[in-house]
Amino acid sequence: MPEGHTLHRLARLHQKLFAGAPVRVGSPQGRFAHDAQRIDGRVLVSADAWGKHLWHHYEGDLTVHVHLGLYGAFTHWQRPAPDPIGQIRMRMIGDTDGADLRGPTACDVLTPDRVEAIEARLGPDPLRHDADPDKAWQRISKSRTPIGALLMDQSVLAGVGNVYRAELLFRHGIHPDRAGNSVSRSEWDAMWADLVELMPIGVEHGQMHVVRREHDHGAPSYAKDRPRTYVYRRAGEPCRVCETPVAHVVMKGRNLFWCPTCQT
Repeated sequence: MPEGHTLHRLARLHQKLFAGAPVRVGSPQGRFAHDAQRIDGRVLVSADAWGKHLWHHYEGDLTVHVHLGLYGAFTHWQRPAPDPIGQIRMRMIGDTDGADLRGPTACDVLTPDRVEAIEARLGPDPLRHDADPDKAWQRISKSRTPIGALLMDQSVLAGVGNVYRAELLFRHGIHPDRAGNSVSRSEWDAMWADLVELMPIGVEHGQMHVVRREHDHGAPSYAKDRPRTYVYRRAGEPCRVCETPVAHVVMKGRNLFWCPTCQT
């Protein structure tokens, strides 16, 4: 599932391509057709994101809400528009560029109160300037739930997914099974500061760069086109720091990786 930096990167691109002008919006697939009619031809005022949720704000206080889920993706093209191929839920056409959305978990038009209701359920997003890390700390510090699960709970912390979760805990030497209320405030502050530094790199480059320069060597990444990771998808391979085999377990339905020596 795309992590928060992907949605913020999309918001930045859509702001550049479409904002400030009318946008033709349709639904070749048909599932979004009724909502598309409500915004077709309106000016896209702005695009932004909160965690894994993408917002397109149109004039008239209407907002397109997109959650990509596991399979959702945008493709972008320059006019003239290509013939629709596959199940295109939403097609956007601007002055010079267009975008097709396929396979999202959510794609609907919301009024401001419904947008606010969704945002109220989300934890702070390290990529937003208005984020308050204390809100996440209040949840973490009172919970016996493992910190490895809390970091993936979007109501606690928005935008962090499986990769950032595993790599953040490694970078701070924290075992994923530690209860949230055993994490100190200084540890949380350091993790939050790390996310605020790391996640914009993902927005800028479209990839998560999480390995420190002094450790960025040796065994290649888990995938040819991805930067190296410390532990993510490296089960059984030697830790890049201490050479202990990387451990793996499934936590709340998601694969989790850590180093038993570096993360005590």
